[in-house]
Amino acid sequence: MVRQIIHIDEEKCTGCGICANACHEGAIDIIDGKAKLVRENFCDGFGDCLPECPTGAITFETREAPEYDEAKVKEAKAKKEAAKAMNEEFNHEVHDHPFGGCPGSRMMTFDHSADEANEGAAEASASSGVARPVSRLQQWPVQIKLLPTEAPFYNGAKLLIAADCTAYAYANMHEDFMKGKVTLIGCPKLDDIDYTEKLTEIIANNDIKSVTVVRMEVPCCGGIQRAAENALRASGKFIPWQVVVISRDGKIIDE
Repeated sequence: MVRQIIHIDEEKCTGCGICANACHEGAIDIIDGKAKLVRENFCDGFGDCLPECPTGAITFETREAPEYDEAKVKEAKAKKEAAKAMNEEFNHEVHDHPFGGCPGSRMMTFDHSADEANEGAAEASASSGVARPVSRLQQWPVQIKLLPTEAPFYNGAKLLIAADCTAYAYANMHEDFMKGKVTLIGCPKLDDIDYTEKLTEIIANNDIKSVTVVRMEVPCCGGIQRAAENALRASGKFIPWQVVVISRDGKIIDE
């Protein structure tokens, strides 16, 4: 059918994400740093997103487009609200019962000061082949899906957002990347989700000092990089960040 629908000028779009938040129907996503109308049948053509765009990248056009599907929009909203409620319930459980609940998602922090005190001795004995590396993991859980959006260990934290495989490919992951950082890991291909919303909440709601993204060179790892970049934009904060790419044979090939 021919009807009124929005048009997004990618040349003008900065990927700020304001339009995606303004669209109550969920028709717009941020992909590769640009706003895109990804669900035309979710766009009602009323243009709630138009006045929110700071660069004027959104206009109306009349063209052939799928009919607005109110039922699908309501279904998608219900799923989103359910997911949000589950996340809020999880955060409630973590904060109110830090030593209860599922052991896999029980929030805790680690003090490695004793290990670090013995690190010198371990290095001194390295020539005999008995040196033991020191863990640099500061908190639990580490999986993005399990992490709360607010926690004490985020205050003043430097975030390491790493793809699962990087720790296996890069031998010195703990010393070169995890040391002094709160570690968040995930695999967008295996989890089959977009981490953007959760990462946005973590960055926006906490005192985050910097973000380091470590990913593999394989294309599917681009999902974790895009999620982090989109989250940084959507958070409205300007904090230092970098992306490091690891080759399949364990070398740093881009940073």
